[in-house]
Parts: sequence; C-alpha cells; structure tokens
Amino acid sequence: MQYDEVMIRYGELSTKGKNKRIFISQLAQNVKFALSDFEELKVHGERDRMHLELNGADSDAVLERLRSIFGIQTYSPVRRLERDIELVKKVAVEMIKELYSEGKTFKIATRRSDHDYELDTNDMNQLLGAEIFSQIEGIKVHMKKPDITLRVEIRKEGFFLSSKTILGAGGLPVGSSGKGMLMLSGGIDSPVAGYLTMKRGVTVEAVHFHSPPYTSPRALQKAKDLAAKLAAFSGSVQFIEVPFTEIQEEIKKIVPEGYLMTVTRRLMMRLTDRIREERKGLAIINGESLGQVASQTLHSMIAINDVTATPIIRPVVSMDKNEIIEIAQKIDTFELSIQPFEDCCTIFAPPAPKTQPKLEKAREYESRLDVEGLIERAMYGLVITKITVGDTLEAQQKADFSSLL
Repeated sequence: MQYDEVMIRYGELSTKGKNKRIFISQLAQNVKFALSDFEELKVHGERDRMHLELNGADSDAVLERLRSIFGIQTYSPVRRLERDIELVKKVAVEMIKELYSEGKTFKIATRRSDHDYELDTNDMNQLLGAEIFSQIEGIKVHMKKPDITLRVEIRKEGFFLSSKTILGAGGLPVGSSGKGMLMLSGGIDSPVAGYLTMKRGVTVEAVHFHSPPYTSPRALQKAKDLAAKLAAFSGSVQFIEVPFTEIQEEIKKIVPEGYLMTVTRRLMMRLTDRIREERKGLAIINGESLGQVASQTLHSMIAINDVTATPIIRPVVSMDKNEIIEIAQKIDTFELSIQPFEDCCTIFAPPAPKTQPKLEKAREYESRLDVEGLIERAMYGLVITKITVGDTLEAQQKADFSSLL
C-alpha cells in the first residue's frame, strides 16, 4: 500500500523538558539529511511527534531509511483522507485486510484533536469496528492485546489512519551530544563502540592508523567500509587516515619488546587527541573491552591514558566478546571485521606484551623518541574523506582524487 504520510514518535526525547525543542530540531535535521534525495518530501517537527508528508515519495523506501536514525522510538505509515466517512470505512477495511490472517484480533483506537467533529472517539470506534466485522469474516476484537491496532486521528485537515507501528533505532539524535573521535581499527569492537556512542547522540569522526607497506590498501579499504556501515546511522562519517609507518618503525627500533604495544598505543592516543583538538571534538572513543587483550588491562589503560586528560568513552568495556559480536551482527559490521587484513595493532605485536606495564617505564621509553617531531609529521600527512552510507570503493576513490586537485 502506498501511504501519504509517516508519523514519528520520539520516545526518550519526550523526557527532555525545556531542552526538548533542541533535540527535536536536531532529529528533524538528521531526518531531512537522510531523506535528502526525496525532494518532494516535507518534514514537520512538532512537540509531540514528527510528521513526514510524502507527496508521492516511495513510502517503502522512506520507511526503510528511517530504521537507522537515532532519536526515533517508533513510526507509522499513515493514510491521509478527506472528511468522507464512507471513504474512511473503505480504507479502514483495506488496511486491516492487508495485515489479517485467520485467528488474528483487532481494535480501533481513535484520537480526536478536532473536538468540533460530530463523532466522538467511542462513536468512531464503534462505526469502524462494525464495518470491519461486516466485511472480514471470522475477525474478532481484543481490547487489551490485539494483533492489529488501527489508529485513527481526527484533525481539522482530515482523517489519518495507521495500522503498523515500526520500532525505530531509539537513542538520541546524532549531533545532540557533541562530537568525538573514534579510534577505528579493522576489528570487531571499535565499530560497535562507534555505533553505541552515536546512539547517545554523539557525532563520530573515525580516526584510522595505517602503516604502508606493512598494512595493505585492502586493510585501509576495509576500515573505510566499516565507516560506511556506521554512516547509515548519521548520513555520513568523516574518515581520517593517519600515516603511522614512521612512528611504528621508530618504536620498534628503540623501545624494549615488552613495551612496544604500550608505547604504540600512547602515540596513537596522543595523535587522536591532537586531531580531536584541531577538529573541536569533546572526547575520544575506543573499543577497549576490559581484559580482552594485553593493552586493555587496567594497568595498561593507566599507562596509555597518561598522555591525555580528554574524556575517553569505552562503550564495550564491560561486555564479553559474544555480546559485542551480537551487536556487530545486528549493525552488519561483523563479516567485514573478520576479513583477514592486518592492521597497525597486529603487525609489530610482540609475542609477550606486558599486561601490567609500569607507568614510569612507559614514560621513560617514550621519552627516547622524538615524540613531537613524529606527531607533527603524521599530522601533516592526514587524509580526510567524507564517507556516506552506501559508498562504493569507486566512489571513495573519486572523492579522494578530487580532494587532491
């Protein structure tokens, strides 16, 4: 069935009190951005709910696009009808028939915002219920837990009917909680961390370290493909490539084997924080899960976090691997993440890294490096690409090339 409108319900946004308008405005902006290719569509962000006038836009395509927009609790496709009660009865039957199978129950739930209309909510419920009973053989009513609920709104501009309620992504609109830099590797955990942070309204920019020739172009593309998956929840993601070869080679030459990973992560954290500062971010996000690997023990976190006072968000810190994998499968990043392309964290990984590194030793070994010079040269080589949902390799290559012209 082709619909005329989509009704969006806010869920958590309804608790925001005096700040509610700010969140609704951000959500409206995100919805417009996600649906920008539907030029005929109009978005109206009202206090109690949002309405999308489709104006002929493909309703199925719009409904699918809305699934991944944070800040939407539920939404419903709607038929908008003139004040013709016979037409309303006809469409009500059609909408119930579309969802009905033997044994299913229904109810009518009418809301009347136009109190001048001659029929009240009970009258409308009884009128439409009687019509459905007469037209659909065997159907039964159930007021508490019906299989099908036909919602009817009586407004001055017409009747609005909906029979489907689709669960949205929930959370807060991306952009309503500031911006953070996601340390995006090619693994399972960091994309999940990015997703969970975006769900709380944070705009995420992906920082990816690559070390050619030790890491391949396919490993870099894998990271970009993961960023494209995250872009489904915000429309686009800024992807920041950090050249890391020189830094890793210097660390390998100078730092004792047991502290290679600790000092490497300290330099990654320093660079991410410098990028955050330049791009006006508020936090650093990573996919650390406590105790999962040597660099994610509490001792390691203390030795690595020492280089910054910036808040570090770790959404998966208390999750076990199976919990993280379940979310990765849900957001369609798991199959990409398990592709066997090396990343910076594995190419020089020592066989026996320190699981309880000493902060004083980490500082001492790092001081043997030209830290500022290494960071400055890496910052000079940053490559920033805007990745949008559904980006292909060819499209990204064209974007990268055009940025160099």
